[in-house]
Amino acid sequence: MLDQLATNGHLIAHGMDWTIKEGFVYPNEFIYWSIQIVLYPYMTGLVAGAFVLSSLYHVFGQQDLKDMARFSLVFSLALLPVAMMPLLMHLQQPLRGIEVLFTPHFTSAISAFGIIFTTYSIIVLSEIWFVYRTYFVEQARALKGKSGVANTFMRGLYTVLSLGAWDLGEAAVAKDKKAIKILAGIGIPVACFLHGYAGFIFGSVKANALWMSPLMPVIFIMSAVVSGIALCMLTYIVIMEWKKFTTTLAKGRGDDSVKLIKGAEIDVISKTSRYLIGFLIAAITLELLDLIFRGYTAMKSWDILRSVMYGKDFINIFVLQYGFGNLIPFILLILPRLTIRRTALALVLVLFGVFMMRWNVVIGGQAFSLSFAGYMHYVMPIIPHNIETFKEGLGGALLVGITPFVLFWLINKVTPSLRFNN
Repeated sequence: MLDQLATNGHLIAHGMDWTIKEGFVYPNEFIYWSIQIVLYPYMTGLVAGAFVLSSLYHVFGQQDLKDMARFSLVFSLALLPVAMMPLLMHLQQPLRGIEVLFTPHFTSAISAFGIIFTTYSIIVLSEIWFVYRTYFVEQARALKGKSGVANTFMRGLYTVLSLGAWDLGEAAVAKDKKAIKILAGIGIPVACFLHGYAGFIFGSVKANALWMSPLMPVIFIMSAVVSGIALCMLTYIVIMEWKKFTTTLAKGRGDDSVKLIKGAEIDVISKTSRYLIGFLIAAITLELLDLIFRGYTAMKSWDILRSVMYGKDFINIFVLQYGFGNLIPFILLILPRLTIRRTALALVLVLFGVFMMRWNVVIGGQAFSLSFAGYMHYVMPIIPHNIETFKEGLGGALLVGITPFVLFWLINKVTPSLRFNN
């Protein structure tokens, strides 16, 4: 990927703005995949993990996840469009990105993404429709006859969303529940494929010693479920605690029309954290197994990998990823008398740990030169001086990170996912 960019009349290689070289590195070799390619598997993992959390209730009947199931399903929909956003930000010609969806085929892992992404999108949208069909019909009927532009617009919107299925009888509702269970069951393997193929892309790169591993897709899937559950739990806690704070404040000012909200219930959080701990153990085990396997086989590339993992990236891998991102949150979650604050801290660290895993795979995999005699370091642009350094820097990363929460806020106006909206 040697795209040439014109800057101030000079031709520079893509990656030159954020790559620092050390030792013997080929002249045309740079850190081509930057923060956006780190965020790409991270965001797709959040999508898959949120959907799996929802499906644990719908498919397996885990009643202790009932309160989180609807919330995580809607949040998965908000995350879905953002899964492609890092790739579009990274592309030199982003308008061509839609061709992956229009001309999908299985001769390329990237092209196969078109089929998987489209299939998953249809499943999520269909499941949400069956979950909220009754609500759409009830809202359309409740708004009938009410004046006002906003009411007229919302009544028209809910009428369209009901798709003409106005039957709210027991038989119709039972069919809805059956359809939800079927779609959730189909969606679990599709969600795993959605993120597993990202690990497959890295694991199938024979030219890179750090990425080439048959365990890479499985590691990506497990860490995806961990990050998705953690983000749903953390967002749920923040929203519920904020609602509790605002309603308590309004009550204190004498507004009796406001209904108090309890906030995040520790019982719900505690039960959901059990599943998070299970997936976290599986993810850590697979990552350590892959590390041990690499050291035991000691291929000819092991010397350079060892210098990167135990030298250049020791802090990133063993301190930030395994220490702060895995060990500390695991201890916080298994300690007795779990509290909301301790859980929130553990969830932040879990999300940080999964992000560092993606960082260490993408950036760490490019840290050593193909000559095996030099190293490259990625310095993320903070203050952009052109569109490229914005997209591949802090500005682009923040744009990707904020977008799903904005989309969730908008979607939640139409399909309320929290109890105080019902």
